[in-house]
Amino acid sequence: MESSRPRGISRRDFLKTSGTGLAGAVLLGAAGCGGAEQGGGVTELSYSASPDDTGSTQKLIDKFNKQNKGTYRVVFIEGNADTGQRLDKLRTQFQAGGENLDVILGDVIWTAELAANGWVTDLTDRFPESTQKEYLPGSVEAIIFDGKPYAMPWYTDTGLLYYRKDLLEQSGYDGPPKTWDELKEMTRKTMAKSGTKYGFVFQGARYEGGVCDGCEFIWGHGGNVLDLTDPNRVIVDSPNAIAGLATERSMITDGVSPQAVTVYKEDESAGAFLNGDAIFLRNWPYVYALIGTSDYPKLDTEQVGVSELPSSDGKPGNGTVGDQPLYISTSSKNPDAAWKFIEFLSAPEQQKFRAIEGSYLPTRSKLYDDPEIQESVPVVALAKTALQHTLPRPVTPYYSDMSLEMQDQFNASLLGEVSPEDAARTLQKNLETLIQQGQDS
Repeated sequence: MESSRPRGISRRDFLKTSGTGLAGAVLLGAAGCGGAEQGGGVTELSYSASPDDTGSTQKLIDKFNKQNKGTYRVVFIEGNADTGQRLDKLRTQFQAGGENLDVILGDVIWTAELAANGWVTDLTDRFPESTQKEYLPGSVEAIIFDGKPYAMPWYTDTGLLYYRKDLLEQSGYDGPPKTWDELKEMTRKTMAKSGTKYGFVFQGARYEGGVCDGCEFIWGHGGNVLDLTDPNRVIVDSPNAIAGLATERSMITDGVSPQAVTVYKEDESAGAFLNGDAIFLRNWPYVYALIGTSDYPKLDTEQVGVSELPSSDGKPGNGTVGDQPLYISTSSKNPDAAWKFIEFLSAPEQQKFRAIEGSYLPTRSKLYDDPEIQESVPVVALAKTALQHTLPRPVTPYYSDMSLEMQDQFNASLLGEVSPEDAARTLQKNLETLIQQGQDS
């Protein structure tokens, strides 16, 4: 997600990750921001978000500030690329009174916690059901807590498979793999023929992005972490879920992925692919916009294909839902001004700009049929289909604690420190304990 990046990472320092353990850019605004009235009657707002390597965020802020010169001024406060570390920082700020927090770009998995603690504003009156219908149903569902909307959907995400179309064609393949076994076969043949250093790179580090990737392997084998019909029932020790973790580990033991994927986040994995060192990459849609840029000039879009993730049986794989919604802090001194900025960002014109400039997937349904977007951003056209197959990470009020357990066990399994069976059984026990403790508290 970082969905992030959806994610997670500083897009550059994140394209290297999706959330990495960057020491953590501060979220605190400069003195005087955060809703304070500035000289000349200008209201200054802080906008806290993850870094954006595409540059589209700053361009939109500059546009808003120019249009509202003399009235509003938004300051972009870059937070940590790692969504988990960024949430920790936000928690600390909220618990201290939320000073300097106005508009916050968050992760879909934050909504329940932020709303339950009273840290973000109920947007029922600002984002009514009549307007919600203009957005992707899944993106709207993601920001509902206790029947009320607590955020505005801005862009969505899902895990996708990037591949070197040119190298696969040279090896006699006319399309991407449908199964993980096919990916392994294509990798071996293409690595041997092309001399490419790596086969498949993905996000296997011990962080939220590693949870997304681990869940995708589990889903692609017909398993899950929690029962979708009963979120208090843990099913991660099922044979299907164990098979998913075993396939993830086999990427390393079969020589398809380098050992380094155990510490790769978005930036590292994307960097390896964009620098021409890998045949396959699992990452988020934004990576498409980085192909052929000054930072990554080695490839052009003609050499790269994008598809849905493989699975064990050849059906479309399930990418992680990674919506990034916009929240208004309840501590904001200028909620009306904050809403004006959110309305600007989420308007069709700005969502279209972000799609074309940064390959960010819009949350407004109609934009998926926009000819200009379809022509200039093929990944968006693909996403229209891929979004039909996305699945959420466990939807539960205990997610933050569950995520830490999944990070530990998924990474330990990938490293080979524990077997996939033992990782799944440990997770089963620990997640059941977390749910029981939550219900008893």
